[in-house]
Order: sequence, then C-alpha cells, then structure tokens
Amino acid sequence: MSRRRKVGILISGRGSNMQALIKAAEDPTYPAEIAVVISNRADAKGLDFAKGRGIATEVIDHKAYASRDAFDAALDQALKRHGVELVACAGFMRIMTDGFVTAWRDRMINIHPSLLPAYKGLHTHERVLADRAPRHGCTVHMVRGDVDTGPIIAQARVPVLKTDTPETLAARVLDAEHKIYPTALALLASRTFRVEDEKIVPVSPGMSLPIVVPALKY
Repeated sequence: MSRRRKVGILISGRGSNMQALIKAAEDPTYPAEIAVVISNRADAKGLDFAKGRGIATEVIDHKAYASRDAFDAALDQALKRHGVELVACAGFMRIMTDGFVTAWRDRMINIHPSLLPAYKGLHTHERVLADRAPRHGCTVHMVRGDVDTGPIIAQARVPVLKTDTPETLAARVLDAEHKIYPTALALLASRTFRVEDEKIVPVSPGMSLPIVVPALKY
C-alpha cells in the first residue's frame, strides 16, 4: 500500500464531518491519516472527540490576530508544523484570504450543504424549502477564493419531503455529508484525479467524476 497522506482538519464547532473523516481514517487501508485538528474556537466540541481518538489538536483563536492575513499565516504554519499535505474544512467558519487559498490550491477541500452551484452561502435548508425545490443535497469541492465555489469532487442528492422542516431536512443532508466526505477525501488522497480548467479529471480511463450519489427513497 502506498504511503498515507497527512490531513489537517479545520473546525469551528462540533465537527460532525470531522468525526466521519476520523472514523474513516482509522481503517489502515484508507489513503489518508488525520495529522491534526485545528479550531479557531477553544470551545469547539470537536476538539474533545479528536483528543479522545489520540489526534493532535490546536486552537488558533482568530480574535488574537490583528488581521485575517496574520491569522491565516499562523494557521498555515500550524498545518506545516504537523506535516499536513491536504486540508479538509469541516464546519470551519472563517473566510480565508486569497494568499492562504492559493498556497493550498488543489489540496484543500470543503463540504457544503447544497447541490452547488445552487444555494451558495448560509441557510440553505430554509431557502430550499421556501423555493419548494424537489431535491436538496451536499457537495464536496476544492476551495477557491470565492465562497462555495471550486471544482466539484462529489455530490449526494437528498429528496425534499412535503413534511420537511429546516431541521428534518438538515438532518437528512448531514447524514449524506457523512457518507460522501470520506469518499471524496480518499479520492483526493489517492491521487485519482487532477484539476484541469477548473474541472475534476479522472486519472484512470473509464472512471466517472465527479461522483453523484442519487437520492435515497424515504
């Protein structure tokens, strides 16, 4: 088996997607290992989970820095200190500077609760219900300077039910997130694709990317 690539996970809260990635990486055949979990908030619940699994953690409080550039520089240094090769954002509630995004270009991914490019930004579940959209979902994508943009690696579709509230819809989408994020990180870590003209291109002939997981029946 080829060497596992070291991943840094960025969180700001409970880190449920972080937990999914950590659990996936506990399989020795998974192509990535979690080297560190970093939060910009000391009270992030996800830090306790990571510590309990024996993973290094760091807190880099954005309030302690005079500028976004200074904060991102400290974040970059911490990632490098832990030998990180790939970055996975898991509920990291910070808008990164162009310099940081460029430094980690095509090595940093994020998961967003919508079928991008639809419903960028916040409150996606409420907006989907307000529009009476027939389906919803989540997307794993490369991070770019503009929020919720970048080449799409994987998506999972989720049906919108007539009885849905923002809370029930969010729970269904979150379950889908936990399934596709480890898959997308594995694809990145195992170098199964490259980025050309802002599109994901499979390295192996016959492989279809991005992955699209169809909606389950409810």
